[in-house]
Amino acid sequence: MTEIPEHLRKRAEAAKAKAQAAAGGGDAPAGDAPAGDTPAAEEKIPSHLLDRTTAASDQPAPTAGGTAAPAAGSGPDGHNQRLLTVVKSGSIQDTKATPQDKVHVWPHLLLAEFLAALAITLFSLLFSIFVNAPLLELADFNKTPNPSKAPWYFLGLQELLTMFHPMVAGVTIPGIGLFVLILAPYIDKNPSKRPEDRKFAISLMTVHLMFWAVLVMIGSFFRGPGFNFIFPWNSGLFFEL
Repeated sequence: MTEIPEHLRKRAEAAKAKAQAAAGGGDAPAGDAPAGDTPAAEEKIPSHLLDRTTAASDQPAPTAGGTAAPAAGSGPDGHNQRLLTVVKSGSIQDTKATPQDKVHVWPHLLLAEFLAALAITLFSLLFSIFVNAPLLELADFNKTPNPSKAPWYFLGLQELLTMFHPMVAGVTIPGIGLFVLILAPYIDKNPSKRPEDRKFAISLMTVHLMFWAVLVMIGSFFRGPGFNFIFPWNSGLFFEL
């Protein structure tokens, strides 16, 4: 069997004797409890808190009017609480998450994009049923149209081919443009959504769009037979969808 430490045995005997004295109405023997041996709970509680608890327990009963005079050790508004333990304020404070203006990609973003894709697909299907596409006649290899132009969204690239080598016009210049656009979010890390705070990003995108839009307009309206440069108000308009 494990031997009980001496100080614990003496403390248990003193508590037992005090309980018996309280039950029998007498006083506990003076020799049972050694001097200076107080319970651990009383040693940890500050003396001013113990005095406040004692004063609260001695508060007088309510008077005829239904109120009682607050005791000297009572708390705010005359309320009295029994002292149990001293707890640090940080351990009982309610922690609240800081509000954020962000949402998850799923389902908030992807669901909206999926519904938008369904709506556009349905519109395109219904539009193609009731409206015929403006197709030309069948291609004739004995009769090549002059000028022979690519669709409008490729006319900017076709315009570059008239100015540079195919390797430069078809690979180098478009590749540099795409690479700069990929690096743009890493260069401009400003989280603001206000246009006046995003001058670099807006300027970069504006230059990109204007560069490509000018090439497309030149290829669409300023290129005639043989893909030569013309003025549409002098030689006519050579543009088809």
